Amino acid sequence: MDDAPFAAAFAHVRAWVFDLDNTLYPPEAALFAQMGPRIGDYVARALGVGAEEAARLRDRYWEAHGTTLAGLMAEHGVEPWGYLRHVHDLDLSGLRPDPRLARLIAALPGRRVVFTNGDSDYAGRVLAARGLAGAFHAVYGVEHAGWKAKPAQAAYEAVLALGGLDPREGAMFDDDPRNLRVPHALGMRTVLVGPQPQGGPEHFHAPDLSAFLARIVGEPI
Repeated sequence: MDDAPFAAAFAHVRAWVFDLDNTLYPPEAALFAQMGPRIGDYVARALGVGAEEAARLRDRYWEAHGTTLAGLMAEHGVEPWGYLRHVHDLDLSGLRPDPRLARLIAALPGRRVVFTNGDSDYAGRVLAARGLAGAFHAVYGVEHAGWKAKPAQAAYEAVLALGGLDPREGAMFDDDPRNLRVPHALGMRTVLVGPQPQGGPEHFHAPDLSAFLARIVGEPI
């Protein structure tokens, strides 16, 4: 396979921005299977509603605000740290170190950062469990984005400014096609990480993140 044209598409990139959940670890780790019930429990207790209504509200907040937390804050003034501590109190023992992925990320030229809709403490624990912490220059959580969440444009602008990152020299990796629309509009290369290509032909598709990065850095797949 001739990867020269592929690598050339990323030759200008000096700002590598990675989502965390289901991007830097495989969905099979099933952290969302733990997180989902904890989110529902928090919504039910915070708003005094039953489980069915909490599930309905979760879906509405996700559609209208990007995340459940963003909806709770916008519509109910919920304090974010209590939510985040509850939702991210997870068993991470299912995560395994991935030295090859760490090496490939570290080989990318320029600045490498994580940008998650979770908080940076949770992100740090996940990265440590995956053996990836040393591959990144910075980890930005939703608190660094002024509590704005992807896919809101203000969230990206805040993190790019904080990191001194030029989107015209950037690439964004995320498992949710919604979260790639703004980066693409800002001039970033956009890569959808996951088994199925979604979101349109404007995005590159990485069913296997390590294999995708190997093509960029010129390492055999």
